[in-house]
Amino acid sequence: MPFKDPKSISVSRRTLLQASAGLAGTTILPSMQTMPAFAVDVGDKPPIGTWPAGSQGDTVYIGAAVPRTGTYAVQGEDELKGMQLAVEHINNGHELLKQLAPKVTKGLLGKKVEVLVADSAAKPNQAVQAQQTFINQNKIIVMTGSTSSAVAVASNKFAQREKILYLAGISGSNDTTGKDCVRYGFRQNFYGETAANAIGPVLVKAYGKGKKAAFMTPDYTYGHTVTKSVNDYLTKNGGWTQVTNQVSPLGTQDFSQYLTNMANSGADVIINVNWGRDAVLSVQQAKQFGLTPKMKMVIPYQIPFLAKEAGPDLMEGVYAATDFWWTLEDKYPLAKMFVEAFEKKYGYKPEWGAENGYVSFAHWARMVSEAGSFYPPDVIKQYEKGETIPSLIGDVHYRPEDHQCVRPVIIVRGKSPKDMRNKEDFWEVVEIVPGGPLMQKPEAFGCKLGDYT
Repeated sequence: MPFKDPKSISVSRRTLLQASAGLAGTTILPSMQTMPAFAVDVGDKPPIGTWPAGSQGDTVYIGAAVPRTGTYAVQGEDELKGMQLAVEHINNGHELLKQLAPKVTKGLLGKKVEVLVADSAAKPNQAVQAQQTFINQNKIIVMTGSTSSAVAVASNKFAQREKILYLAGISGSNDTTGKDCVRYGFRQNFYGETAANAIGPVLVKAYGKGKKAAFMTPDYTYGHTVTKSVNDYLTKNGGWTQVTNQVSPLGTQDFSQYLTNMANSGADVIINVNWGRDAVLSVQQAKQFGLTPKMKMVIPYQIPFLAKEAGPDLMEGVYAATDFWWTLEDKYPLAKMFVEAFEKKYGYKPEWGAENGYVSFAHWARMVSEAGSFYPPDVIKQYEKGETIPSLIGDVHYRPEDHQCVRPVIIVRGKSPKDMRNKEDFWEVVEIVPGGPLMQKPEAFGCKLGDYT
């Protein structure tokens, strides 16, 4: 059945119930093994997930469930653009894509690649239901999207049950490749522990030891794990004290009660872990309440478009950790190719969500082309070779033990408006921190990948 409207999915009551039951672990939907056999050469490999049915035609499909409404909508749209550009480059054999995946020419193993899109609204159940629809209607061979780590964790579990690869979109929780890791899930971007270990030394050097920190934490897996990692580093290595941790629900509009508590805490520094629209509002309201600039603001896990939406005046001097910033084009030729291609197509400089979407897809295309197969265990084992491969900011590799990409973390500081070269020149790159030393041991966060079949 063709997918009729990529922006709006109609899900039957039966599908909703089945998907929900599958998530609860009580009933797993029938796999594609129950579908009619097709005249394709599968050798001695038994059907699994949507394979081989999903790759038997002239087009293979990726299901992207990203937030297009709600608190994380702006970031979701940027992430999606990076994914769509990658698919365009896979299909037309763009030179940048070939630099990242040399065996990809035009299309992937002779197939056109198409990405199907649904609005997750950053809600786990909505994301999983959308992917179930894509499986039923389009036999997708890969799932992607998150922006919320709660969605990433739910998608991980769903991917493992359905035996369909999942490429995490933006996901900062340690749990995504930690205790909630799965054999069928992979993450390219940085996360809480690497952010903390990258930005921690910068904060101690800039502000000194023995400082008092007030944390602002969104109440779900991303917020709690990032706050823990940052606090652990600053406590152990800087003698800092967490004087308050203000935990707020996702989608909070009014932060006054939390800011009042922080004002009375005696804090020197605000560690703002909020994300998306929550980050914008909390930064603006902290200024309105007079907390900043008296208290220093830190963004340990940088939010795409934060500086643009909150305003450069409020970001001036603020330290943040990020996956990518467009001025890295001055150092890395592949970053320059990406920024130019993205800006030409979309009319603005890419944020790190777009970078993550693009590179995640390019790396997947590389693994498929190197494996010479869409058969999921073959693709997984290609990732698990842990080979050094290019990214937009130098060489990286995926750890076979937890499927986390070992990659640099970028430390940036907000520019003064008078120092901005153009309207999008919000951040100065302070440091590029190699990823390996920032990461915990693979077993430290409880990762157990699970089975291939």
